[in-house]
Amino acid sequence: MASYLETVREWFRARLDAPGGLSTPEGATLGLRVLAIWRSRMIARALRDQNGGRVLGGPFAGMAYVEDATEGALAPRLIGTYEDELHPYLAEALAADPEVILDIGCAEGYYAAGLARLALRAQVHAHDTSAIAQAACRRMAELNGVAERVQVGGLFQPGDFQAFAGRRCLVIVDIEGAEDDLLRPDLAPALAGMRLIVETHDVYRPGVLARLQDRFAATHEITVVRPGPKTSPLPELLRNRSHLDQLLAVWEFRAAPTPWLVMTPKPSA
Repeated sequence: MASYLETVREWFRARLDAPGGLSTPEGATLGLRVLAIWRSRMIARALRDQNGGRVLGGPFAGMAYVEDATEGALAPRLIGTYEDELHPYLAEALAADPEVILDIGCAEGYYAAGLARLALRAQVHAHDTSAIAQAACRRMAELNGVAERVQVGGLFQPGDFQAFAGRRCLVIVDIEGAEDDLLRPDLAPALAGMRLIVETHDVYRPGVLARLQDRFAATHEITVVRPGPKTSPLPELLRNRSHLDQLLAVWEFRAAPTPWLVMTPKPSA
């Protein structure tokens, strides 16, 4: 943490000395974001120290966690509020008794390990292009006793879906805009029978939300899920903290809206 704090200090020193510095609206916003991330990391460390690095609430309560998130905020993952808009849709997907779960863009394994703990008959295939994320996901699976059912790999391509054709398959995708390239029913007809939960990133690929809706309209019932305020109870550690700390504890580091598409195959698909 000291190393990260020094990085933040150097970042601010450089910008305060630069022409314009943090005086522009864009510069001030960026400065606030850097400080907010630093504070969120401090909160996450306090949560880890108190609970031994286990998830406190939500569907993955009790899950042992690796030291840090490889992408995004750790604190809401530990609290159990991370992407909680998806909780009812995950419950529906689990009720369908998936045989296979594909977690594409798995990061450190929040969903890969978490869903493996709940879907006891499912084989989980977790993919990420980052070697650091792959190693963390393997470690997360080991910590939670599901390593035998979590297979970790690298790049996943459209044609790879065909290996799972005809099986009850849940697909979770969070790949920072590359969902536009991956989710191609014309290249992977097996997608027509798969349940998908996809985070979309118009911020990186303008129009991708609409394009994916168009591609899957014929085969899937589609629900757009937009992030909203967090309403779950906070852990004891945070109940007497400042309102700012309470907000930052559940902040997920999103710089722009990233709505999800929850897509369920139509009966005829």
